[in-house]
Amino acid sequence: MSTLALLGGDPVRTKLFPAYSVIGEDDRAAVAKVMESGILSRFLGTWHNDFFGGPEVKAFEHEWATAFNAAHAVSVNSATSGLYAAAGAAGIGPGDEVIVSPYTMSASAVAALVFNAVPVFADIDPDSYCLSAKTIAAKITPRTKAIIVVHIFGNVADMDPIMALAEEHGLTVIEDCAQAPFATYKGRPVGTLGHMGVFSLNYHKHIHTGEGGVVTTNDSRLAEKVQLIRNHAEAVVEKKGATDLINMIGFNFRLGEIEAAIGRRQLLKGPDLVKRREANVRYLEDRIKGIPFLSMPRVQDGIEHVYYVHGLSYDSEAAGVSRATFVRALKAELAATELREGEGVLMGEGYVRPLYLQPLYQKQVGYGEVGCPFKCPHYSGTPDYAAGSCPNTEDAHFNRVITHELIRPPASRADLDDVANAFTKVAENMAGLRELERR
Repeated sequence: MSTLALLGGDPVRTKLFPAYSVIGEDDRAAVAKVMESGILSRFLGTWHNDFFGGPEVKAFEHEWATAFNAAHAVSVNSATSGLYAAAGAAGIGPGDEVIVSPYTMSASAVAALVFNAVPVFADIDPDSYCLSAKTIAAKITPRTKAIIVVHIFGNVADMDPIMALAEEHGLTVIEDCAQAPFATYKGRPVGTLGHMGVFSLNYHKHIHTGEGGVVTTNDSRLAEKVQLIRNHAEAVVEKKGATDLINMIGFNFRLGEIEAAIGRRQLLKGPDLVKRREANVRYLEDRIKGIPFLSMPRVQDGIEHVYYVHGLSYDSEAAGVSRATFVRALKAELAATELREGEGVLMGEGYVRPLYLQPLYQKQVGYGEVGCPFKCPHYSGTPDYAAGSCPNTEDAHFNRVITHELIRPPASRADLDDVANAFTKVAENMAGLRELERR
């Protein structure tokens, strides 16, 4: 056995991994065409023919809706904006509770706070890392208004039981699909399983426009509300003839023509990029599946996982080495993962710290000195943000999950072999790591 790099040996890999770039000549040509047109945006924040944006925005929305088999697609300038608009369209307001995942980017929960509602964190399923009907059911109260389900890491929540539960209680379901575009559930695309779906076009997602997002829905009423919230609703409703004024205080969440033009080309590339990720994962997992203290992502029958990251589960008791030391050893073998073109570490322990441990929830200070929405008179609940309130989430984050991005195109088989060889080398030298930890 060769000596681990962490212990003074030579690393498996010293050169940088290929950069993840999905921007090509077609995207550049599309941008040039928009620039030549002189129309960089055509939104007007009033009821007018240009309320819905310019030609690229309209074409992008039509093409996105078609690709995802949705009746409506509304572009926005980020998935964060999309979540906020979807929450507003759902009628969320003061005194309401919204059930959310604690293991996601912060905006998934802040979408409730924007409308002075209170996030209630349900635990994740230990296999999928997504919410489940069981964990959601335990958190439903008479104040519950909606559920925001996050399809994390590219996996998909078990949606049929969740939708049955939502129907039973009259709840709106918003899917956060930021990490799972083109994923499917029983043959249906994510973003069409709930009442609304929100996608991200941020620069490090499967496809991107730099910044951007899309909200999908099959409900024309919800689509109209998202469009209004996106574009200065309060200035539009009167002339438009809208009579439902709940949450009709609008924002500027509009996507520009350049981003929309890029999005149209990216949309065409998405399915192939996803297939390449899936093939890379299959190849890598075939190489490392024999490591006894590592578990591969568990994917339920009928689900297509699209692997935003490759999320492994580590058993430190079986390994006899802490997860922190194991990951340090892996990074040392793949030293270039920390240097890669300024992107930062492409392998790490856990994902994000459970959201309820953030100061926002621990101190329960939101808007103003009163501390709305947590401490406002209109809210009668008592949310549980204590450490230990979501044990599956805390176990996953602090003990088990290892994430890495080294399965993204254009990784070659040789690149993946280096990743596999690093895992195998470390696994074969665990005695040396145990000795290191005893020092």
